[in-house]
Amino acid sequence: MQQKTRTIQDKVFLFIKGLAMGAANKVPGVSGGIVAFVAGFYEEFIFSLQRINGKAFTLLFKRGFKSFYRYINGRFLGLLILGMLTSYFSVSKILDYFLERKELYVWATFFGMIVGSIYYISKDFHHWKRNTVLSAAIGLALGISISFLNPARENDNLFFIFLCGIISVSGMTLPGLSGSFILILLGNYVLLLVDSVNALYNTLAETFRGDFNFINNTERLHTLKILAVFTLGSATGLVTLSHLLNYVLKHYKYITTAVIIGFISGSLGVVWPWKQTIYKLNENGGFLLDSEGEKVILNYQRYIPDFELSETWIAMGFVLIGILIVLALDWYGKHTKK
Repeated sequence: MQQKTRTIQDKVFLFIKGLAMGAANKVPGVSGGIVAFVAGFYEEFIFSLQRINGKAFTLLFKRGFKSFYRYINGRFLGLLILGMLTSYFSVSKILDYFLERKELYVWATFFGMIVGSIYYISKDFHHWKRNTVLSAAIGLALGISISFLNPARENDNLFFIFLCGIISVSGMTLPGLSGSFILILLGNYVLLLVDSVNALYNTLAETFRGDFNFINNTERLHTLKILAVFTLGSATGLVTLSHLLNYVLKHYKYITTAVIIGFISGSLGVVWPWKQTIYKLNENGGFLLDSEGEKVILNYQRYIPDFELSETWIAMGFVLIGILIVLALDWYGKHTKK
């Protein structure tokens, strides 16, 4: 794949797409890979990641960083990853704010975005045969099955944390598979995407103020160690999965697309807007709280909305907005390719 020449506007939009991927990866049921797929840069994303290989490091040591950077499409990856990292400390916090106060409308928007994504992926797919239909059915069954699994207990074993990093990053490389939802099932969503990120944010804020008391905070240091191992696992997962996906997309493109369509359709239940949150309880029967004093989510109980309520119709409006967002991304992707 030939690397693209980008204008300043393209670079700004690429950074914004990174923001969107980062925010999507933090929301259970939503996949950052969907953003890449719909916005039209998924193949370049996978191509760039799979270029991080032995040849790349040979170039780094023999010809220097500039050759390495050019070979891995560094400008593209750098802007995208910068957007993702920025998202974790900005967009995702805004998202957390609205999830706490307007949860129904946020989930409705994401539900609409996933419905729009299913339409986007399937509208130009004209390769329905026996093997692709079977593949879509398998993907559908997997998506439905995963959406009804119960979460495990939190586990801070560093080897398990490393595996969580590898597994959770699948949301960036596999459209429709939500890495954050997988972390909920593994029991480590709060630990890895809330507590550890907040610990890093607080540490950086204290460091800029000249306060280094966190060095004596054993709990903070342990949480930062967990975040470091999780990040290492995520980086490992990004590179290894991209190589696997590059091979799969090259040799089994239609089957893979059919599985993705089925899987995304099956996982719609994860982001069904009309649900009641079920929280974890402690030994005394009260709500179990995380380090920030927030109630820890156990699962969601889905129900059929009452269409006589005004908030239901408002939520339906947000579903439509979510669909329109995807269609707008589709329109943007087509016009930037011209």
